[in-house]
Amino acid sequence: MTRKQKRLAVIGGGVAFIMAAVFLVMFAFGQSVSFFYVPGDLAKANVQPGTRIRLGGLVATGSVVRGQGSTVTFSVTDTTGTLVPVTYTGILPDLFREGQGVVAEGVFGADGKLFTADTVLAKHDEKYMPKDVADRLKQQGEWRGEEARTP
Repeated sequence: MTRKQKRLAVIGGGVAFIMAAVFLVMFAFGQSVSFFYVPGDLAKANVQPGTRIRLGGLVATGSVVRGQGSTVTFSVTDTTGTLVPVTYTGILPDLFREGQGVVAEGVFGADGKLFTADTVLAKHDEKYMPKDVADRLKQQGEWRGEEARTP
C-alpha cells in the first residue's frame, strides 16, 4: 500500500466512525423525545396509543379522585372545555392540586382515551408554565401571571 492509499484509508475510516457516532446519537435522541401537547391539540394531533408524550395544562376542578393505594385519577384541561382523563400511580408532588398547572408524561392506552402517566410535575406558579400553555391561557383571558396580579 502506498502512502497516499494509507492516508485515504485513515481518512475514510475516520469519516465512517464519525458517521456511525452521529447515527447512534440521532437514534438515541429519537427514542427519548416526547412531544408536548395541551388537551385541545390532541384531537388534531392523532397521537397513536403507546406513543410517549407530555400532556400539559391545568388540573380540572373537581376531577381528582384518589383510588386504592397511591393511584390517582384526574383530568387535565386547557380551559377550552377539553378534558383528558389521566391516571397516575405514585406519589404526587406537594404542589399538586385542582386548578394548578401540571405536566404529565406517559402514554395513551389502547382505547386512546385514558392517559397513563408515569411522571407528574406540578407547577409552582404560572411563570414556570410551558410557553405554549401560557400563551393559550393569555389568549383565553385565563392567565394569572404577573400582569394579572394586583398589589
